[in-house]
Amino acid sequence: MKKKKLDRRGLYPFLLSLPFVIFVFIFSYVPLAGWAYAFFDYKPGLDFSRMDFVGFKYFTYMFQTWNQTKMVLTNTLVLSFLGLLCSPLPVLFAIMLTEVKSKWFKKIVQTTTTLPNFISWIIVYGLAFAIFSAEGMVNTVLRNIGIIKESLDILGDPDKLWILMTLLGIWKSLGWNAIIYLAAIAGIDQELYDAASVDGANRWQKIRHVTIPQLSATYFVLLLLSISNLLSNGIDQYFAFQNPLVADKIRVLDLYIYQMGVLGRQYSFSIAMGIWKTVIGIILLMSANQLSKKVRGVSLI
Repeated sequence: MKKKKLDRRGLYPFLLSLPFVIFVFIFSYVPLAGWAYAFFDYKPGLDFSRMDFVGFKYFTYMFQTWNQTKMVLTNTLVLSFLGLLCSPLPVLFAIMLTEVKSKWFKKIVQTTTTLPNFISWIIVYGLAFAIFSAEGMVNTVLRNIGIIKESLDILGDPDKLWILMTLLGIWKSLGWNAIIYLAAIAGIDQELYDAASVDGANRWQKIRHVTIPQLSATYFVLLLLSISNLLSNGIDQYFAFQNPLVADKIRVLDLYIYQMGVLGRQYSFSIAMGIWKTVIGIILLMSANQLSKKVRGVSLI
């Protein structure tokens, strides 16, 4: 009877998770069959029997066009590293928010900082254009008060583009990324704070010696996972903000694959680039896992 009861108890979680497992399998693993097109000179509408087998031709093409590949990788890595440098901000924001005593003010701040995550990047671009364009709010105000005579081309300045993209990314994701840290703070044993109070610790000392150490495990896990995704910047943000003036600074790897595959119709090459990206991502994940084992003694996978 006990064995049947244990089996039944284990069956319910399995059945609950089964639809999600099927969903992930269909949309994440079945499409991997399309990797085969990277080894053929793919033409839409033709089957494999009518395609020329080219082997690793498109895998080496990225090295033949190294100047373009180097530019794309530079943009991708710089923007990713800027994101990593800003990764402590959600932690600090979550800590500051939990220190606010007013519940209504805390709810307002959390709601207003989380909402941008659900706004499309197209809408964000529209807002940015209204604020930072030549006739936008910022230039209009600066001209009216006499600080500048000519409009600043903020959205078309390649020297400031990386910083602008990073700041917009922070604004859009800060509140959303802080949610996991707010949950982690809520799970900290209250007796730790009581013990710190007995020892005479003030609020800042409690944050330093209780809150931050308790959040360090969550932060490092997310940081190492971010390292494994260094080549995955996404496409929405950079697709929305691209223009001829900043094209060479905003073309990240995901956008480059889209442009080569969908717009340039170099399907086999774009698939090969995607495979390279996946392989490097797996290597980075394994490296981050080994680093976690050595530094923290905890494995991610």
